[in-house]
Amino acid sequence: MSLRTSPLDAEHRALGAKLVPFGGWDMPLNYPEGTLAEHRACRTGAVAFDVSHLGTVRVTGDGALELLQRALTNDLTKIGPGRTQYTHLLDPDDASVLDDIIVWWVDEHRFDVMPNASNTDRVVAALTEGAPTTVSAHDVTGERAVIAVQGPQARDRLAAVSAEAAAVPRRHVRTFTWAPSGGRSPVECLVAGTGYTGEDGVECAVPAEHAPAFWRAVLDAGVEPAGLGARDTLRLEAGLPLHGHELGPGITPLQAGLGWVVAWGKGDFRGRRPLEAEKERGVTRRLRGLEVEGRRPPRADQPVLVDGEPAGVVTSGNFSPVLERGIALAFVPPAVDVGDEVAIDVRGTAVPARVVDTPFVGG
Repeated sequence: MSLRTSPLDAEHRALGAKLVPFGGWDMPLNYPEGTLAEHRACRTGAVAFDVSHLGTVRVTGDGALELLQRALTNDLTKIGPGRTQYTHLLDPDDASVLDDIIVWWVDEHRFDVMPNASNTDRVVAALTEGAPTTVSAHDVTGERAVIAVQGPQARDRLAAVSAEAAAVPRRHVRTFTWAPSGGRSPVECLVAGTGYTGEDGVECAVPAEHAPAFWRAVLDAGVEPAGLGARDTLRLEAGLPLHGHELGPGITPLQAGLGWVVAWGKGDFRGRRPLEAEKERGVTRRLRGLEVEGRRPPRADQPVLVDGEPAGVVTSGNFSPVLERGIALAFVPPAVDVGDEVAIDVRGTAVPARVVDTPFVGG
């Protein structure tokens, strides 16, 4: 099966990006400066990520809100049009997180549901199953590119491209009009005050045919390009979950410490019964942050040792460029708490680690 490519593929190649398969897409891992430089640029300045591999499922029509309320865990009535919300789609049988999602509530009857790259089809299937004829849920991923501009200087630099886009408040979504250079007709785009780095910033959805020009304008404004490598180390420092690691088959929101995305008071939703049963009996494991003594990075699937015995597993691990030590997210027994000393089995060597609060950086 051939890999899909972003509308910005030619731009990445012209910049010398290293491209790798990810979620069925050919995407940039890093650029010539390297992942560490891109990571530090996001923490101190501003970077742009191409996240066009994320899906967009457009849900429209009379009854769209009610459909999403039944399908997803969070309660959209806590927000309203012009806002965004983080939520989960659960397996109806065991409450595993089939996907974690950001919903952009664009206007009264339009929701852009943003799944992870490889999960778009299953989200479409879940939203169309039993949907009323008044509601449409279809994949519009190929119609746009999504460019995430992130970092403490992200908004100041983006303002040179679009003051409207730079001004969107955190966790809000708005339309904005961008005027390409050369006297070309203005283009209508979407912007959300969201991101996946632990820094301030926005994500811009731009029509595919205009995305290369928008990307170039953002870089010309002093924003550095960054790839999936830096995106992963940044989200790990921020303590944010990655589907397929901290979320996925056999992992519920309660185990992942994300019970706050479950709106128990809104009525029935997909996966509620098995999740409620787990809540009543208590979880058997809990996601925790670990800091390692020294620079040696932990890696996914390495055992976590409690009192010298295997009792958990690392889900994500890497070297933290900010802390200059190894950090990890790991499932451990619920009795293991912040401040406890554990160890990680790194290729047969028990490397000391301490349980810490997340995020590791910021917060």
